[in-house]
This record gives sequence, structure tokens and C-alpha cells, in this order.
Amino acid sequence: MKRKTADDFDPEVLKLFDKYVHGDISRRDFMQSVTQFAVGVTALGLLDALNPRFAEAQQIASNDPRLTASYVEYLSPQGYGKFRGYLVQPVKAKVKLPTVLVVHENRGLNPHIEDIARRLALDNFIVFAPDALFPLGGYPGDEHKARELFSKLDQTKTKEDFVAAFGVLKKLPEGNGKVGVVGFCYGGGIANLLATRLPDLNAAVSFYGGQPSDEDAAKIRAPLLLHYAEKDDRITGGWLKYEAALKAAGVNYQAFVYPGVQHGFNNDTTPRYDEAAAKLAWQRTINFLDAHLRSRT
Repeated sequence: MKRKTADDFDPEVLKLFDKYVHGDISRRDFMQSVTQFAVGVTALGLLDALNPRFAEAQQIASNDPRLTASYVEYLSPQGYGKFRGYLVQPVKAKVKLPTVLVVHENRGLNPHIEDIARRLALDNFIVFAPDALFPLGGYPGDEHKARELFSKLDQTKTKEDFVAAFGVLKKLPEGNGKVGVVGFCYGGGIANLLATRLPDLNAAVSFYGGQPSDEDAAKIRAPLLLHYAEKDDRITGGWLKYEAALKAAGVNYQAFVYPGVQHGFNNDTTPRYDEAAAKLAWQRTINFLDAHLRSRT
């Protein structure tokens, strides 16, 4: 069966789905609102068509012999007390490697983000992807339930858990002491946040993430790589203001707005995925991390 793309859906349906995914409307509101667009299919069928297909999109198997992967727990005294994440390392590393913190979307550590972690590890990084939902039992295996759980998190504590995760990677014995962060959607906002909080962060990559205030943007010391979607008014609408703040603060940044694509264009489990934009953004990301995290001798 031919894979659906964003072009297969009315633009209004995509806007409503974005609102549902980010908690601005309920599942019931989404279903009621898209009924008028459900030609030849039910509203439930539309929702199902837009939801992720994890198994179909997986690129790197969880038991790939080139990698070693495990779930590990660390302490977070200022956060929830303890957090858990997915740690992935290349098997044949001969030198200490740079480390990358991967921050998920607003559904926790789902199979797609674990796959992203493995993809990054195969580019010769040590990768750690925490699950913000761990204090509430962890990713529940269902995207709708995950969104509901996510809204119950104390974000003040959750943000401290990600700060603590940075500290773990900074001191990881197998790491070279350099840490970058890559975040998607909610995680893109966390990547921006960590850049304002951590003066010794070495690189931050934000995929369609919310921007910090002008005051906080002035605190950024890490180089930034920012990816935005043209058809994403909710997030990209804040970019020009953020850019002005970055320029005023003299921050080292690169930013790209990918034409014609939707929020979530890098997520290859959903129809909003755009292959050309995603491949370009990913290569830019790897080049950026290589430039800022590899030890120079």
C-alpha cells in the first residue's frame, strides 16, 4: 500500500491534528472537527492514518550487532529524584566518543526516538535518550495515553531531569567530555532551554522547537542549529523574534526553514514526514555535531 503523505490530507485536517497532538484540543474535538473532511473514510480512519507507524519506519533494529544498547537509571536530586533512559554506543569504538542527549517529542521515549538514538550512534556518537514519563511509569506503548500522561508531568522537575542527564554525559567515562543535544518538537524546546541553562553545552540542535525568551536567549553560549518547517505557524511564527535576540546576543547559530513542509517533517513514522527535507536536515545535523563535538588534536 502506497505510503500517505501530507498532500493526501486537507490542510485543515493537518492543523487540527497538530492541535490535538499538542494538547490544544481533545481527541473528541478532533474527531468531531474532521468529520466534514472524512470523505470515504471515518473520522477514526483519518486519525489512524495520521498516527505513527513505528515498525514500518524503523531503520536500525534494536538488536543491531554494531551497537550496544541498554536502559539505565541515574539520580536527579533537583528533578523527580531518578530518571531512566536508553543508552546506545557503537561496539567498536577505539577512542573516547562525543556524547549526544536526545530529547523526545511530547509522548515520551517511544520506538521512533529509540530508533533515532540508534541512528545517531551509528554515526559514531554515544547517545542517551531519557524518558520524561519514567516517573509516571514510562512510555505506555500508546501515543494517545502517552500524551495524556505527559500533561500530568511537573515540567519544572522534568526540565531538571534533562539538566541532570547532561551532567551524566559530561562525566561518562567512555565519552570525550563534549556533549550535544538534539531535540524534536517538545524536545526541540528543551534543546533551546538547555542552551540557556548550560554554559558548557557544546552544541544544540532543535527541530521545530519552541523558543526561549529574549532574556534567556542572551544567556546562550553553545552553537545552535535550528530546523523549522514553513507550514508550522505555531512554532516558526516565533523564529524571527528569536533570531533578533540571537543576533543581539552574538550567538553562533545556523537556522533553516524548509519550504513546503509540516511540523514534524523529520518524523518518518507519520504522513507529515518529508523525505527530502528530513535527509537534508539530518545531514546538516551530523555535520554540525561532528564539527563541534569531535576532539581536536
